[in-house]
Amino acid sequence: MLAFFISMDIPGYYKIGYIAKTHGLRGEVTSVFENNFELHKADLIFIELDGGLVPYCIEHASDRGDKTFLKLDGIDTLDQASVLKGHGVYVAKANRPKLKRGLFYDDEVLGFYAEDEIVGPLGKVLGVQRQGMNKLLVILTEKGEILVPIHSPLIKSINKSQQRIKLNLPEGYLEI
Repeated sequence: MLAFFISMDIPGYYKIGYIAKTHGLRGEVTSVFENNFELHKADLIFIELDGGLVPYCIEHASDRGDKTFLKLDGIDTLDQASVLKGHGVYVAKANRPKLKRGLFYDDEVLGFYAEDEIVGPLGKVLGVQRQGMNKLLVILTEKGEILVPIHSPLIKSINKSQQRIKLNLPEGYLEI
């Protein structure tokens, strides 16, 4: 059985990343976001605390490389910021930006049917798993689960309206 990257599944909300650490003494935090999420277009985020989501208005956000520095309304001290460390950051699904053609949010492909150009139908997409910096599609086939790297030439096309993912797996891939 494969280990999945688990995050809270809250209808209507999407996890964009997490608070990595505090930054400075005035309540700022360093965040890491997935899919190169452009937070400056959002003015309200939700942080997972005590099993629920707490809304925070963004006073200021700046990007440096793969990190985003945030100043949140009501978080003014190092102690207040420390409480947020390690917690997930969410946005309302309705407020997340539309991605370029061929890109998708992890939750958008759940339940899609995967098929190989040669073998034919494979099965359903169960989720997206992380292994280090790599993201993998988890597909349930008749023979069990397979993992397919998302950013690879193995994925030929994704059709959101038909909920289909076309793959071009190398010979023997399904026997591994």
